[in-house]
Amino acid sequence: MHPLTLDTLRQPLESGFIEVHRAAAVAKFPARFMLVLAANPCPCGQSGTPYGLCTCTPQVLHRYRQRISGPIKDRIDIQRQILPAARGGEDGEKPESTAVVAERVQAARDRQAFRYRDTGWLLNSQIPGPLLRRQFQLDPTSQKTLENLYTEGRLTARGFDRVVRLAWTLADLEGTARPTPELTHQAYQLRSGEPLTPLSDQRPIR
Repeated sequence: MHPLTLDTLRQPLESGFIEVHRAAAVAKFPARFMLVLAANPCPCGQSGTPYGLCTCTPQVLHRYRQRISGPIKDRIDIQRQILPAARGGEDGEKPESTAVVAERVQAARDRQAFRYRDTGWLLNSQIPGPLLRRQFQLDPTSQKTLENLYTEGRLTARGFDRVVRLAWTLADLEGTARPTPELTHQAYQLRSGEPLTPLSDQRPIR
């Protein structure tokens, strides 16, 4: 997909609507959707993999990663690198069944609907930023962490709100009353694409 085509998704990703402006009128169409993007880490496909040897030059890597613009990246809530599957069969824990995951997701959605029952919204993704910051604030430690990340330039204003929404979603999936500092930290890592590590292993953010 051409980068300019991707950039046309900026408005519907933000508002959930597409507006068509003409001389005599403006037409507004519902367009709320879930965007899932997938790409190789680089043209040769080996960048960041544990066993591969990337042959791409820094210039090629930079050009390749600029195919998705900053404004589009800022509207993507979760960014993860999926490493190649291990050879020789399955390793680690057996994955949960779809039925188990679906039950947990439904329980999380029910918690959100109950929490927002007096607001006219249903889901964390729908809550406007000002209302989110005013009525559904994080604990002081989590709030301070995100404010420091914003001051350091590691979070935009839009990204700040999206991390808060994601932290609430993680809390809903775990069945906790509100996000903890650990869940807020995990939400930031999911958004930034950083490796998931415990909060205790991170350097202090000043």
